[in-house]
Amino acid sequence: MVLKDKQNKILEAAVELFKEKGYMGSSVRDLATRLNIKAASLYAHIRSKEEILEWICFGIAHEFFAELQKVKSTNISPREKLNLFIDKHLSIVLKNRDVTHIYSNEWRHLDVKLPEFIELRKKYQQEVEQLISEIYQAENWELKSSAFTTRFILHTLNNSYFWFKRNVESTTDITDEIRDKILFGLIGNHQKSPDK
Repeated sequence: MVLKDKQNKILEAAVELFKEKGYMGSSVRDLATRLNIKAASLYAHIRSKEEILEWICFGIAHEFFAELQKVKSTNISPREKLNLFIDKHLSIVLKNRDVTHIYSNEWRHLDVKLPEFIELRKKYQQEVEQLISEIYQAENWELKSSAFTTRFILHTLNNSYFWFKRNVESTTDITDEIRDKILFGLIGNHQKSPDK
């Protein structure tokens, strides 16, 4: 999805507006006011408010997919691959805090493209689940439910923007903490050698 310069400016303003007032609480008139133009002028660049939500949701979803494909194509150990997946997913969240917030909370308000977006999310989850299953099998870890484990990991990663927003100075620490909790559970790295 390639946006024109004016569309990018509209998108940036819409992200700020949706973050502040929510998608349903925002209007095209609100967006036009923020851009200091007439509402009618916006329709020269967008079909509707929903189109902007489509740009947001599909845009970041495709970013997640692109990074996942890079992870899957790397020739590294399974544990390193899981680390890389976590890092890449978190890097997108960190780079797009407000967009991730909208993506995570407002996607259900898509109308025309909702079925397509649901399929896209389902496909991404399936590909991540396959990756997780392969890693668990290679590491000989017990995996009771690959679907639940995948949903848990994705939910944790997708909602990490909540912490990033509030702890801007400690994003590296938060990333490390999230990675450790996903890899080793709530009790920490129990696989460390006893002398450490």
